[in-house]
Amino acid sequence: MDHLSRLIQGLTREQARYYKLHAARTAHGGDRIDFRLFDLIRKKGEDEGAMERFCTRHYGETRNAWYRLRNRLLEDINRSLTTLNYDEDEYIHALHMLALYRHFSTLNKQEDARYYLRRAELNATAIDHHELLDIVYGEYIRLSHETLHINPEVYINKRKANRDQLEAIRAIDDLLSVVTYRLKTAQNFAGETPILELLKNTTDAFLRERNLKNSPALRFRIYHAVSQVLLQRREYSALETYLLRTWREFSKDELFDRSNHDTKLQLLTYIVNTLFKNNKYKQSLRWSELLKKAMDEYNGMLYDKYMFFYYNALVINYSVIDRAKAIDILNSISNYPQITANAFHQLFVHLNLSVLLFDQGEYRDSVKHLTRLYMLDSYKTADDSLKLKIAACELIARYELDQLDVVDYKLKSVRREFREQLKTDAHYPEKELFDILKRLMGVARLRDEPVLLEKIRVFISWMSNNHREDSQIIDYHKWLQNLLQKFKLNA
Repeated sequence: MDHLSRLIQGLTREQARYYKLHAARTAHGGDRIDFRLFDLIRKKGEDEGAMERFCTRHYGETRNAWYRLRNRLLEDINRSLTTLNYDEDEYIHALHMLALYRHFSTLNKQEDARYYLRRAELNATAIDHHELLDIVYGEYIRLSHETLHINPEVYINKRKANRDQLEAIRAIDDLLSVVTYRLKTAQNFAGETPILELLKNTTDAFLRERNLKNSPALRFRIYHAVSQVLLQRREYSALETYLLRTWREFSKDELFDRSNHDTKLQLLTYIVNTLFKNNKYKQSLRWSELLKKAMDEYNGMLYDKYMFFYYNALVINYSVIDRAKAIDILNSISNYPQITANAFHQLFVHLNLSVLLFDQGEYRDSVKHLTRLYMLDSYKTADDSLKLKIAACELIARYELDQLDVVDYKLKSVRREFREQLKTDAHYPEKELFDILKRLMGVARLRDEPVLLEKIRVFISWMSNNHREDSQIIDYHKWLQNLLQKFKLNA
């Protein structure tokens, strides 16, 4: 998919509506061929056949006019997004102010230029953006050559102080590189680990020494780096300790405001998910309500962005403690515009409904949701590893439905399609599972199949020693144990 198609497909309804309102200001009435192309791409996406027919119908062999139309459409969308997001956050607003400053400066309207430069300085100062401030102070010093109204010494001193801050940022980047390396190479992360204490003592001393304790930008950089390392290592116990401590410190020091609200919501999301990973479901749900409350702040400016994460928190927790409620939540959000507009979110809904219904023994409904899932664009572009695990879910569900002919046919197809993946160690569980399913065909009494029975028991034992909670969609280990119980055999 090219950039124009990807851009149009990714627009929200509000953004798409605003584009047409914005574009209509410059050209009224008539046959808006650009609108027709926009609607076609919105509907068909990367359908090359549809694009070719549109081009041929309107331009014949005149390809230059076709390319000009596409470029004009792209530029109009870019302008509409720029205008729509004019005051989305302080950084974007500061860039707009700098652009207006440059515009009036080139017209030699110095009073107007200085007005917008002051606005840019205020915005950059509000978000602690030192790189932007360096540009602003440089422009003040340049303007001082042309007017007596600016004392260059003031801005020379400001730029020097700002450069000291930039040096501090570079120094903290050096610190983070050391911390990150130590976190990656440390072997023990359990509880209040020595490495986390070393991290806290080192960063606290660094911040105190440079009087940067109340610099949100620098402290947030530490938070992002450390949390990502711990998350990548799946050190959830240490991550929980670190996130909760970070939340308390940031809240106590009143670091959160509108400019870093995204970071606040991200931190809450991490806490919710980490508590879930540590089997603290009720605590995770309590924090998810705190996330919901924070999403409503600043007139819900990031509500849509985090709505999915909020409902994801509800679903994963209730999937453990109240599956029926989790199913109700998924059914209720399946028609939300914020969900239906995002193919990945639709995949999440149908996949989780399928798994939950499987766990409830409702195999037919489970397969129905997998069938809907296969039709999604997000499935077609999904990673082969995920597709293979989804295929395993369907094969197990169809086996439970006694659709053995379908299982036999699909098993051959899946083994052929994912031949390379099944050779890897990462997909050893699927390889063994498929082999067991193949051998189960036509077996009426598992007790009479000692070789197969032993193979199942060996695989269950392997799974007990090597099972990782997030490595499968359906728990093969649990299913095979239930299968043995069904045949009145012990694991």
